[in-house]
Amino acid sequence: MSENAELAENLISSLELALPPIAVTFTDVAPADVPPYDGIVPAGCVFWQQAATRTFVTSAKDHALCSIGTHTHHLAQPVPSHQAELTEALKTMSALDYVRADEVAAIPVIEREVRHVVYGPLADCHLGPDVVLVFAHARQGLILSEAIARVDNGVPPALGRPACAVLPQARNHGNAALSLGCCGARAYLDALTDAVSLWALPAGKLDRYCAEIATLARANKILTTFHSRRREDVEAGKQPTMRQSLERLSS
Repeated sequence: MSENAELAENLISSLELALPPIAVTFTDVAPADVPPYDGIVPAGCVFWQQAATRTFVTSAKDHALCSIGTHTHHLAQPVPSHQAELTEALKTMSALDYVRADEVAAIPVIEREVRHVVYGPLADCHLGPDVVLVFAHARQGLILSEAIARVDNGVPPALGRPACAVLPQARNHGNAALSLGCCGARAYLDALTDAVSLWALPAGKLDRYCAEIATLARANKILTTFHSRRREDVEAGKQPTMRQSLERLSS
């Protein structure tokens, strides 16, 4: 089993993920053994969901209908209509007071120009991915946030719109980040339900994240049982001491 496959298995097992973790790689050269994307998507975030089952490589033309994603990913050689589409999108969002000029300037963008983006399941990734994406609900996010805080020595930032900005945030700063999604991503992705958020983990720290996630997942499971039984006792009219609750846990 490859290292990436082992890390993917650890994440799926520890967090009980519904979707496998997704590897995202920014590269100057399209890998010869990775097929090019062969469809049309309304937004680049759709690639994340499709990458749960197959690996493919994209370029700016595949992101053509997503001017925001083309911008955040700093894609090289965008389609001729890109700047006009981006201007129109931002104009509409500004008119709705959805985004303001100073907020646009603060949106994370990949620092270097990107020619290709490879997407696929982490388990199948033979490249050195830049970012690993994890779709997680609140309980899974609890464990992720606790693990990330240990590795990154701080609480991960939570980003709003656009959802795709979470990738450059993690890539540029080398620390994990949480995306609460955006209305676009939530409209395009079936996986991004109201209960789910998106986590971006810089791949260079993935082994350290996984080790802490495994530890904290076990601890959370045990402590959940502890608190559930303690609640049962209190609701039954008892007033257990900490020692009594711990003895019940071990019995």
